[in-house]
Amino acid sequence: FRRAHTLTVLFILTCALGYVTLLEETPQDTAYNTKRGIVASILVFLCFGVTQAKDGPFSRPHPAYWRFWLCVSVVYELFLIFILFQTVQDGRKFMKYIDPHLGVPLPERDYGGNCLIYDPGNDTDPFHNIWDKLDGFVPAHFFGWYLKTLMIRDWWMCMIISVMFEFLEYSLEHQLPNFSECWWDHWIMDVILCNGLGIYCGMKTLSWLSLKTYKWQGLWNIPTYKGKMKRIVFQFTPYSWVKFEWKPASSLRRWLAVCGIIFVFLLAELNTFYLKFVLWMPPEHYLVLLRLVFFVNVGGVAMREIYDFMDDPKFHKKLGQQAWLVAAITATEFLIVVKYDPYTLTLSLPFYITQCWILGIILVLTWTAWRFFIRDITLRYKEIRRQKQEHRHEKDKCLSNGDGHSALLDEPNGNKPRERKL
Repeated sequence: FRRAHTLTVLFILTCALGYVTLLEETPQDTAYNTKRGIVASILVFLCFGVTQAKDGPFSRPHPAYWRFWLCVSVVYELFLIFILFQTVQDGRKFMKYIDPHLGVPLPERDYGGNCLIYDPGNDTDPFHNIWDKLDGFVPAHFFGWYLKTLMIRDWWMCMIISVMFEFLEYSLEHQLPNFSECWWDHWIMDVILCNGLGIYCGMKTLSWLSLKTYKWQGLWNIPTYKGKMKRIVFQFTPYSWVKFEWKPASSLRRWLAVCGIIFVFLLAELNTFYLKFVLWMPPEHYLVLLRLVFFVNVGGVAMREIYDFMDDPKFHKKLGQQAWLVAAITATEFLIVVKYDPYTLTLSLPFYITQCWILGIILVLTWTAWRFFIRDITLRYKEIRRQKQEHRHEKDKCLSNGDGHSALLDEPNGNKPRERKL
Protein backbone atom coordinates (compact mmCIF):
# COMPACT_ATOMS: atom_id res chain seq x y z
CA PHE A 1 0.00 0.00 0.00
CA ARG A 2 2.78 2.38 0.89
CA ARG A 3 4.62 1.75 -2.40
CA ALA A 4 1.42 2.23 -4.42
CA HIS A 5 0.73 5.45 -2.55
CA THR A 6 4.24 6.67 -3.34
CA LEU A 7 3.89 5.91 -7.04
CA THR A 8 0.56 7.73 -7.10
CA VAL A 9 2.01 10.84 -5.48
CA LEU A 10 5.04 10.80 -7.79
CA PHE A 11 2.78 10.36 -10.83
CA ILE A 12 0.57 13.29 -9.82
CA LEU A 13 3.59 15.51 -9.09
CA THR A 14 5.26 14.62 -12.40
CA CYS A 15 2.05 15.29 -14.32
CA ALA A 16 1.64 18.63 -12.56
CA LEU A 17 5.18 19.68 -13.39
CA GLY A 18 4.80 18.55 -16.98
CA TYR A 19 1.48 20.38 -17.27
CA VAL A 20 3.09 23.61 -16.03
CA THR A 21 5.96 23.34 -18.51
CA LEU A 22 3.57 22.65 -21.40
CA LEU A 23 1.28 25.57 -20.61
CA GLU A 24 4.01 28.20 -20.64
CA GLU A 25 6.53 28.85 -23.35
CA THR A 26 10.00 27.75 -22.27
CA PRO A 27 12.16 30.83 -21.68
CA GLN A 28 15.43 31.13 -23.57
CA ASP A 29 17.33 31.94 -20.38
CA THR A 30 19.67 28.98 -19.80
CA ALA A 31 20.46 29.93 -16.19
CA TYR A 32 16.78 30.28 -15.31
CA ASN A 33 15.86 26.96 -16.91
CA THR A 34 18.75 25.20 -15.16
CA LYS A 35 17.73 26.60 -11.80
CA ARG A 36 14.11 25.64 -12.32
CA GLY A 37 15.04 22.12 -13.44
CA ILE A 38 17.24 21.57 -10.38
CA VAL A 39 14.47 22.74 -8.03
CA ALA A 40 11.92 20.44 -9.71
CA SER A 41 14.32 17.48 -9.46
CA ILE A 42 14.87 18.15 -5.75
CA LEU A 43 11.11 18.31 -5.15
CA VAL A 44 10.56 14.95 -6.85
CA PHE A 45 13.36 13.40 -4.79
CA LEU A 46 11.96 14.84 -1.54
CA CYS A 47 8.51 13.52 -2.41
CA PHE A 48 9.93 10.06 -3.02
CA GLY A 49 12.05 10.10 0.15
CA VAL A 50 9.29 11.32 2.46
CA THR A 51 7.22 8.24 1.62
CA GLN A 52 9.94 5.63 1.04
CA ALA A 53 12.88 6.49 3.31
CA LYS A 54 13.52 4.46 6.43
CA ASP A 55 11.84 5.67 9.62
CA GLY A 56 14.02 7.14 12.33
CA PRO A 57 13.69 6.93 16.12
CA PHE A 58 11.15 9.80 16.34
CA SER A 59 7.46 9.50 15.51
CA ARG A 60 6.17 12.94 16.56
CA PRO A 61 4.75 15.09 15.06
CA HIS A 62 4.81 12.52 12.21
CA PRO A 63 7.46 10.09 10.87
CA ALA A 64 7.17 11.76 7.45
CA TYR A 65 8.49 14.99 8.98
CA TRP A 66 11.75 13.31 10.01
CA ARG A 67 12.00 11.44 6.69
CA PHE A 68 11.77 14.83 4.99
CA TRP A 69 14.79 16.15 6.93
CA LEU A 70 16.70 12.97 6.16
CA CYS A 71 16.19 13.63 2.44
CA VAL A 72 17.14 17.28 2.93
CA SER A 73 20.38 16.02 4.50
CA VAL A 74 21.13 14.04 1.33
CA VAL A 75 20.39 17.07 -0.88
CA TYR A 76 22.57 19.34 1.29
CA GLU A 77 25.45 16.85 1.27
CA LEU A 78 25.27 16.62 -2.54
CA PHE A 79 25.29 20.42 -2.74
CA LEU A 80 28.39 20.55 -0.52
CA ILE A 81 30.13 17.95 -2.67
CA PHE A 82 29.36 20.04 -5.76
CA ILE A 83 30.79 23.19 -4.12
CA LEU A 84 33.84 21.25 -2.99
CA PHE A 85 34.76 20.28 -6.56
CA GLN A 86 34.59 23.85 -7.89
CA THR A 87 37.37 26.40 -7.99
CA VAL A 88 37.26 29.11 -5.35
CA GLN A 89 36.13 31.73 -7.86
CA ASP A 90 33.47 29.50 -9.45
CA GLY A 91 32.18 28.37 -6.06
CA ARG A 92 31.65 31.95 -4.92
CA LYS A 93 30.08 32.88 -8.27
CA PHE A 94 27.72 29.91 -7.95
CA MET A 95 26.30 31.44 -4.77
CA LYS A 96 25.03 34.32 -6.91
CA TYR A 97 22.59 31.89 -8.56
CA ILE A 98 21.05 31.36 -5.13
CA ASP A 99 21.12 35.05 -4.17
CA PRO A 100 22.41 37.79 -6.53
CA HIS A 101 23.63 39.79 -3.53
CA LEU A 102 26.16 37.09 -2.62
CA GLY A 103 29.63 36.64 -4.12
CA VAL A 104 30.89 39.97 -2.78
CA PRO A 105 33.75 40.12 -0.22
CA LEU A 106 32.54 41.26 3.17
CA PRO A 107 34.44 42.88 6.05
CA GLU A 108 34.48 40.87 9.26
CA ARG A 109 33.05 42.62 12.31
CA ASP A 110 35.33 42.88 15.32
CA TYR A 111 33.49 42.64 18.65
CA GLY A 112 36.58 43.55 20.67
CA GLY A 113 38.13 46.99 20.88
CA ASN A 114 36.96 49.10 23.80
CA CYS A 115 36.06 46.62 26.54
CA LEU A 116 35.09 49.05 29.30
CA ILE A 117 31.73 48.15 30.79
CA TYR A 118 31.36 51.73 32.02
CA ASP A 119 33.02 54.27 29.73
CA PRO A 120 33.41 57.58 31.61
CA GLY A 121 34.75 59.24 28.44
CA ASN A 122 31.33 58.98 26.78
CA ASP A 123 29.04 61.57 28.36
CA THR A 124 25.93 60.68 26.34
CA ASP A 125 25.89 56.93 27.13
CA PRO A 126 28.64 55.47 29.35
CA PHE A 127 27.22 51.95 28.82
CA HIS A 128 27.38 52.15 25.02
CA ASN A 129 29.74 49.14 24.83
CA ILE A 130 27.07 46.89 26.33
CA TRP A 131 24.32 48.17 24.03
CA ASP A 132 26.58 47.66 21.00
CA LYS A 133 26.95 43.97 21.86
CA LEU A 134 23.21 43.43 22.32
CA ASP A 135 22.36 42.56 18.73
CA GLY A 136 20.23 39.82 17.17
CA PHE A 137 22.79 37.15 18.08
CA VAL A 138 21.92 37.39 21.80
CA PRO A 139 18.50 35.71 21.45
CA ALA A 140 20.03 33.41 18.82
CA HIS A 141 22.58 32.23 21.42
CA PHE A 142 19.82 31.63 23.97
CA PHE A 143 17.46 29.70 21.68
CA GLY A 144 20.38 27.85 20.12
CA TRP A 145 21.58 26.49 23.45
CA TYR A 146 18.03 25.79 24.57
CA LEU A 147 17.58 23.51 21.55
CA LYS A 148 21.06 21.99 21.91
CA THR A 149 20.19 21.04 25.49
CA LEU A 150 17.08 19.25 24.22
CA MET A 151 19.36 17.32 21.83
CA ILE A 152 22.15 16.38 24.25
CA ARG A 153 20.01 16.03 27.41
CA ASP A 154 22.98 16.36 29.72
CA TRP A 155 23.95 19.45 31.74
CA TRP A 156 27.65 18.63 32.00
CA MET A 157 28.16 17.98 28.29
CA CYS A 158 26.36 21.21 27.37
CA MET A 159 28.50 23.27 29.75
CA ILE A 160 31.71 21.63 28.52
CA ILE A 161 30.83 22.39 24.88
CA SER A 162 29.84 25.97 25.77
CA VAL A 163 33.07 26.71 27.65
CA MET A 164 35.24 24.89 25.10
CA PHE A 165 33.85 27.00 22.27
CA GLU A 166 34.79 30.18 24.12
CA PHE A 167 38.33 28.84 24.44
CA LEU A 168 38.29 28.14 20.70
CA GLU A 169 37.24 31.73 20.05
CA TYR A 170 40.16 32.93 22.16
CA SER A 171 42.50 30.62 20.25
CA LEU A 172 41.30 31.49 16.73
CA GLU A 173 40.67 35.21 16.95
CA HIS A 174 43.92 35.80 15.01
CA GLN A 175 42.26 34.00 12.06
CA LEU A 176 38.73 35.44 12.17
CA PRO A 177 38.15 38.94 13.60
CA ASN A 178 34.58 37.80 14.37
CA PHE A 179 35.99 35.74 17.25
CA SER A 180 37.54 38.78 18.94
CA GLU A 181 35.33 39.70 21.88
CA CYS A 182 35.70 41.36 25.26
CA TRP A 183 36.25 39.16 28.28
CA TRP A 184 32.84 40.01 29.72
CA ASP A 185 31.26 39.29 26.34
CA HIS A 186 32.83 35.79 26.41
CA TRP A 187 32.12 34.76 29.97
CA ILE A 188 29.26 36.94 31.26
CA MET A 189 27.04 37.52 28.22
CA ASP A 190 27.76 34.27 26.37
CA VAL A 191 28.56 31.55 28.91
CA ILE A 192 26.53 32.74 31.91
CA LEU A 193 23.59 34.72 30.49
CA CYS A 194 22.84 33.45 26.97
CA ASN A 195 24.25 29.91 27.01
CA GLY A 196 23.72 29.30 30.72
CA LEU A 197 20.14 30.54 30.71
CA GLY A 198 19.37 28.52 27.57
CA ILE A 199 20.84 25.37 29.14
CA TYR A 200 18.89 25.98 32.37
CA CYS A 201 15.58 26.40 30.52
CA GLY A 202 16.40 23.35 28.41
CA MET A 203 17.03 21.21 31.49
CA LYS A 204 13.75 22.41 33.04
CA THR A 205 11.93 21.40 29.86
CA LEU A 206 13.64 18.00 29.95
CA SER A 207 12.54 17.54 33.58
CA TRP A 208 8.95 18.32 32.59
CA LEU A 209 9.08 15.90 29.67
CA SER A 210 10.51 13.14 31.87
CA LEU A 211 7.76 13.58 34.47
CA LYS A 212 4.93 13.94 31.96
CA THR A 213 2.45 11.06 31.71
CA TYR A 214 2.51 9.71 28.16
CA LYS A 215 -0.99 8.40 27.53
CA TRP A 216 -2.11 9.01 23.97
CA GLN A 217 -5.79 9.10 23.02
CA GLY A 218 -7.40 9.53 19.65
CA LEU A 219 -8.38 13.09 18.82
CA TRP A 220 -12.01 12.23 18.05
CA ASN A 221 -12.33 10.23 21.27
CA ILE A 222 -11.74 13.34 23.40
CA PRO A 223 -15.12 14.88 24.32
CA THR A 224 -14.15 18.53 25.05
CA TYR A 225 -12.73 21.15 22.67
CA LYS A 226 -10.11 22.09 25.26
CA GLY A 227 -8.98 18.49 25.39
CA LYS A 228 -8.81 18.36 21.60
CA MET A 229 -6.66 21.51 21.44
CA LYS A 230 -4.40 20.13 24.18
CA ARG A 231 -4.03 16.87 22.26
CA ILE A 232 -3.09 18.79 19.08
CA VAL A 233 -0.40 20.73 20.97
CA PHE A 234 0.95 17.56 22.58
CA GLN A 235 1.30 16.02 19.11
CA PHE A 236 4.50 18.12 18.86
CA THR A 237 5.95 16.57 22.02
CA PRO A 238 7.74 13.18 22.10
CA TYR A 239 5.70 9.98 21.87
CA SER A 240 7.68 8.56 24.79
CA TRP A 241 10.64 9.72 26.82
CA VAL A 242 14.18 8.35 26.99
CA LYS A 243 16.57 9.86 29.50
CA PHE A 244 20.13 10.12 28.22
CA GLU A 245 22.72 8.78 30.67
CA TRP A 246 26.01 9.11 28.82
CA LYS A 247 28.24 7.82 31.69
CA PRO A 248 31.51 8.76 29.95
CA ALA A 249 33.71 7.34 32.73
CA SER A 250 32.06 3.92 32.75
CA SER A 251 34.21 2.48 29.94
CA LEU A 252 36.86 3.50 27.45
CA ARG A 253 34.42 3.02 24.56
CA ARG A 254 31.87 5.43 26.01
CA TRP A 255 34.59 7.94 26.93
CA LEU A 256 35.92 8.02 23.36
CA ALA A 257 32.37 8.26 21.99
CA VAL A 258 31.54 11.25 24.22
CA CYS A 259 34.81 12.94 23.24
CA GLY A 260 33.93 12.34 19.58
CA ILE A 261 30.46 13.88 20.06
CA ILE A 262 31.97 16.98 21.68
CA PHE A 263 34.53 17.26 18.88
CA VAL A 264 31.89 17.06 16.12
CA PHE A 265 29.71 19.61 17.92
CA LEU A 266 32.59 22.08 18.19
CA LEU A 267 33.62 21.49 14.56
CA ALA A 268 30.05 22.13 13.37
CA GLU A 269 30.00 25.36 15.41
CA LEU A 270 33.28 26.50 13.87
CA ASN A 271 32.06 25.62 10.37
CA THR A 272 29.25 28.15 10.81
CA PHE A 273 31.76 31.01 11.08
CA TYR A 274 34.34 29.75 8.61
CA LEU A 275 31.81 28.88 5.88
CA LYS A 276 30.29 32.35 5.82
CA PHE A 277 33.83 33.75 5.80
CA VAL A 278 35.08 31.74 2.80
CA LEU A 279 31.78 31.90 0.85
CA TRP A 280 31.27 35.62 1.56
CA MET A 281 27.90 35.32 3.28
CA PRO A 282 26.80 38.01 5.77
CA PRO A 283 25.95 36.65 9.24
CA GLU A 284 22.32 37.77 8.98
CA HIS A 285 21.74 36.07 5.59
CA TYR A 286 18.82 33.66 5.41
CA LEU A 287 21.10 30.81 4.25
CA VAL A 288 22.98 30.97 7.56
CA LEU A 289 19.67 30.81 9.42
CA LEU A 290 18.43 27.92 7.26
CA ARG A 291 21.60 25.96 8.01
CA LEU A 292 21.02 26.39 11.75
CA VAL A 293 17.37 25.30 11.40
CA PHE A 294 18.57 22.30 9.42
CA PHE A 295 21.05 21.24 12.12
CA VAL A 296 18.44 21.68 14.84
CA ASN A 297 16.15 19.16 13.14
CA VAL A 298 18.75 16.60 12.05
CA GLY A 299 20.91 16.97 15.18
CA GLY A 300 18.23 15.70 17.54
CA VAL A 301 17.69 12.55 15.48
CA ALA A 302 21.45 11.98 15.16
CA MET A 303 21.98 12.29 18.93
CA ARG A 304 19.19 9.80 19.64
CA GLU A 305 20.65 7.33 17.14
CA ILE A 306 24.12 7.71 18.68
CA TYR A 307 22.77 7.18 22.19
CA ASP A 308 20.76 4.11 21.18
CA PHE A 309 23.83 2.63 19.49
CA MET A 310 26.00 3.26 22.57
CA ASP A 311 23.41 2.15 25.10
CA ASP A 312 22.39 -1.12 23.44
CA PRO A 313 24.91 -2.15 20.73
CA LYS A 314 23.41 -5.67 20.53
CA PHE A 315 20.02 -4.36 19.41
CA HIS A 316 21.30 -1.39 17.39
CA LYS A 317 24.07 -3.19 15.52
CA LYS A 318 24.95 -0.21 13.34
CA LEU A 319 24.87 3.55 13.70
CA GLY A 320 21.77 5.31 12.39
CA GLN A 321 21.61 6.83 8.92
CA GLN A 322 21.02 10.39 10.13
CA ALA A 323 24.06 10.24 12.41
CA TRP A 324 26.26 9.16 9.49
CA LEU A 325 24.90 11.97 7.32
CA VAL A 326 25.52 14.61 9.99
CA ALA A 327 29.12 13.40 10.39
CA ALA A 328 29.61 13.44 6.60
CA ILE A 329 28.11 16.94 6.28
CA THR A 330 30.33 18.31 9.04
CA ALA A 331 33.44 16.78 7.45
CA THR A 332 32.52 18.07 3.97
CA GLU A 333 31.96 21.59 5.30
CA PHE A 334 35.39 21.50 6.90
CA LEU A 335 36.96 20.32 3.63
CA ILE A 336 35.35 23.26 1.81
CA VAL A 337 36.86 25.66 4.33
CA VAL A 338 40.30 24.06 3.93
CA LYS A 339 40.14 24.23 0.13
CA TYR A 340 38.70 27.73 -0.20
CA ASP A 341 41.00 29.50 2.25
CA PRO A 342 43.97 27.37 3.36
CA TYR A 343 46.00 30.47 4.20
CA THR A 344 43.65 31.64 6.97
CA LEU A 345 43.28 28.15 8.37
CA THR A 346 47.05 27.57 8.55
CA LEU A 347 47.90 30.80 10.38
CA SER A 348 50.01 29.62 13.29
CA LEU A 349 48.64 29.86 16.79
CA PRO A 350 50.29 32.26 19.23
CA PHE A 351 52.91 30.55 21.38
CA TYR A 352 51.00 30.86 24.66
CA ILE A 353 47.85 29.48 23.01
CA THR A 354 49.81 26.49 21.72
CA GLN A 355 51.21 25.86 25.20
CA CYS A 356 47.72 25.95 26.73
CA TRP A 357 46.34 23.45 24.20
CA ILE A 358 49.32 21.11 24.60
CA LEU A 359 48.88 21.22 28.38
CA GLY A 360 45.15 20.51 28.07
CA ILE A 361 45.71 17.58 25.70
CA ILE A 362 48.36 16.11 28.01
CA LEU A 363 46.00 16.38 31.00
CA VAL A 364 43.17 14.66 29.10
CA LEU A 365 45.46 11.86 27.88
CA THR A 366 46.93 11.44 31.37
CA TRP A 367 43.49 11.18 32.95
CA THR A 368 42.40 8.70 30.26
CA ALA A 369 45.45 6.51 30.85
CA TRP A 370 44.97 6.63 34.62
CA ARG A 371 41.22 6.01 34.58
CA PHE A 372 41.04 3.17 32.07
CA PHE A 373 44.48 1.53 32.31
CA ILE A 374 46.57 2.36 35.39
CA ARG A 375 43.59 2.44 37.78
CA ASP A 376 42.26 -0.91 36.54
CA ILE A 377 45.70 -2.52 36.84
CA THR A 378 46.07 -1.10 40.36
CA LEU A 379 42.63 -2.31 41.44
CA ARG A 380 43.29 -5.75 39.97
CA TYR A 381 46.64 -5.94 41.79
CA LYS A 382 45.02 -4.93 45.11
CA GLU A 383 42.27 -7.51 44.65
CA ILE A 384 44.78 -10.30 43.98
CA ARG A 385 46.85 -9.21 46.97
CA ARG A 386 43.76 -9.18 49.21
CA GLN A 387 42.78 -12.68 48.07
CA LYS A 388 46.29 -13.97 48.78
CA GLN A 389 46.24 -12.44 52.26
CA GLU A 390 42.86 -14.02 53.04
CA HIS A 391 44.10 -17.40 51.79
CA ARG A 392 47.25 -17.13 53.92
CA HIS A 393 45.20 -16.13 56.99
CA GLU A 394 42.91 -19.15 56.61
CA LYS A 395 45.91 -21.45 56.17
CA ASP A 396 47.55 -20.10 59.35
CA LYS A 397 44.28 -20.51 61.21
CA CYS A 398 44.07 -24.14 60.13
CA LEU A 399 47.63 -24.93 61.22
CA SER A 400 47.07 -23.33 64.62
CA ASN A 401 44.61 -26.13 65.57
CA GLY A 402 47.47 -28.41 66.56
CA ASP A 403 47.64 -32.06 65.43
CA GLY A 404 47.38 -31.35 61.74
CA HIS A 405 43.60 -31.56 61.71
CA SER A 406 41.11 -28.75 61.24
CA ALA A 407 37.39 -28.53 61.66
CA LEU A 408 36.84 -26.01 58.89
CA LEU A 409 33.56 -27.56 57.92
CA ASP A 410 31.52 -28.53 60.93
CA GLU A 411 28.42 -29.16 58.96
CA PRO A 412 25.92 -31.53 60.65
CA ASN A 413 25.70 -34.93 58.98
CA GLY A 414 23.00 -36.58 60.99
CA ASN A 415 24.24 -36.22 64.61
CA LYS A 416 28.00 -36.45 63.85
CA PRO A 417 30.34 -33.57 62.90
CA ARG A 418 32.30 -33.94 59.69
CA GLU A 419 36.04 -33.27 59.81
CA ARG A 420 38.44 -32.65 56.92
CA LYS A 421 42.05 -33.74 57.23
CA LEU A 422 44.61 -31.21 56.09
